[in-house]
Amino acid sequence: MYKNKLDTSFGSLQWFIYLLANSLTIPIIVGEVFELSTVEISTLMQRTFLVVGVSSFLSSLFGHRFPICDGPAGIWLGVFVLMGQMVVTQGLDKMGALQLLEGAMFLTGVFLVVIGLTGWMNKLLRIFTPLVNGVYLTLLGFQLSGTFLKGMIGVSTTSTIEDPGNVIVAFVIFILVLVLSIWGKGWLKSYAVLIGIIVGSTAFFLINGIDPNMPNTSTIISFPNVFAWGLPKLNTGIIVSAIMITFVLISSIIACLAAMKQVFEDPTFEIPAEKSNQNRGFLKNTGIVSGINTMLSSVFSTVGVVPFAVSAGFVRMTGQSRMLPFVLASITLTVISFFPTVYSALSMLPGPIAYAAMLASFTTMVGIGISSVLKEPLNQRRLTILSAALSIGTGVLLLPVSVFMALPTLLQYLFSNGVMIGLLIAIILEQAWGPPKMEVNVKNAQ
Repeated sequence: MYKNKLDTSFGSLQWFIYLLANSLTIPIIVGEVFELSTVEISTLMQRTFLVVGVSSFLSSLFGHRFPICDGPAGIWLGVFVLMGQMVVTQGLDKMGALQLLEGAMFLTGVFLVVIGLTGWMNKLLRIFTPLVNGVYLTLLGFQLSGTFLKGMIGVSTTSTIEDPGNVIVAFVIFILVLVLSIWGKGWLKSYAVLIGIIVGSTAFFLINGIDPNMPNTSTIISFPNVFAWGLPKLNTGIIVSAIMITFVLISSIIACLAAMKQVFEDPTFEIPAEKSNQNRGFLKNTGIVSGINTMLSSVFSTVGVVPFAVSAGFVRMTGQSRMLPFVLASITLTVISFFPTVYSALSMLPGPIAYAAMLASFTTMVGIGISSVLKEPLNQRRLTILSAALSIGTGVLLLPVSVFMALPTLLQYLFSNGVMIGLLIAIILEQAWGPPKMEVNVKNAQ
């Protein structure tokens, strides 16, 4: 009994830190792009914690029912960044732009709920074959590993490495988490990420000291504002954008669930009892709950959330598959969003250390993507589709953003996103170039 309580406590703490690490950087990025004040960034961080905590809780209990953390979606972050750049360069109304983004998120949430209620999510599932899901997960790993690597070494596109000592610590933590997750035994394997963050943060503070400029808070409890940027607005461009973003989010959701199901179906992985009879309607429920969560992002004026595929890598790496620790971590993140002193202190978590721990999880996720592709033999057809999707998708990732500046805002992000381009190529080729008749007959016979 005591051991179970201890495992639950440490498991919850590890999931909490993981949820926190996935939420910390987004408010800072959005704040910098829109030139928000320190107070505005701090309240945006508060609302982000609230939405991530609530959405993860709702999804795990009423949606897909897997330990999958929700977090700010890449496509929403991309649209926010592009809109912010337009506001600054063209002198547009900042709050007006943010209200349009609120409108886009709310409308997208409505679309997701409708798609879930009508059962269209199940029809779309046939498009996302193991090959398509594998392409998506592999390219996503390539894309975000670059972001995490930059975070580890503390550089951007315009800066260079400033502190080699911090870089060394970050890489040591990356190796430590990876080693513990592969060769660790018992609790060392289960809490690899938590151990890495504790050891790394201690070393980081010993080298750099603790920042004395921690944000001051004048109240004990603070309630997040509703529609902090004003009431949502819509126009024709936003409606079209919402429709396109909806289908991008659906592809992300299905690929994420496929990755997690692959982890739970692994014969070497211990499946918890509550997962033995998974609800067959989980995909429908996931669409509905994801829509509600996206609308919550609009109501609380933060970047739209989506289930994170990287959660599958985290679960496989740590073995943390039980629902109770995850649910408790989601509740904890929700609760601390009401206490300014707590979330201000947590915002001091060293970024390079958090990025190092997350990058270790992403190496596992890339492996899940490759395993998905290899579920079926790599014949000439599948190998060609895989090669084309990965080659073009990776190539787009390496192109400068300036190449797409002549396109409308939404199309800039979609066409400059190598993950989306690779996914689209894989879907089109997989559907247009059907498998040989012999292969189809063998599948039917099975």
